[in-house]
Amino acid sequence: MKDWLDEIHWNADGLVPAIAQDHRTGRILMMAWMNRESLALTVRENRAIYWSRSRGKLWRKGEESGHVQKMHELRLDCDADVIILQVEQLGGIACHTGRESCFYRVFEDGAWKVVDPILKDPDAIYRAGHPHE
Repeated sequence: MKDWLDEIHWNADGLVPAIAQDHRTGRILMMAWMNRESLALTVRENRAIYWSRSRGKLWRKGEESGHVQKMHELRLDCDADVIILQVEQLGGIACHTGRESCFYRVFEDGAWKVVDPILKDPDAIYRAGHPHE
């Protein structure tokens, strides 16, 4: 029997981009990277677990902030090189800036305009100043 993880086209670093989407509204919350271990653990634990390239280790979304992403559905695109996780975002905040989504800037009149409010001050979310969990 073929391992489902072998069907994914991992990049040269053994990673695949993973997009987290709100399972109710369809809003894109964030994008991060996964390796084989993080994806297998995501399925096993039914919560989003990413690979932190900057820290070189597993990143259980919400481990610092409490903003866990509970997985509802996992999808693979037609080229088998992008994952979509349809999640329930606990606490309603996915972004380390304290916003609902990491995609809070809109291009208007030649500039990026911030259109989403900060729901919670990042200093109140992260202890010891962790900028990205």
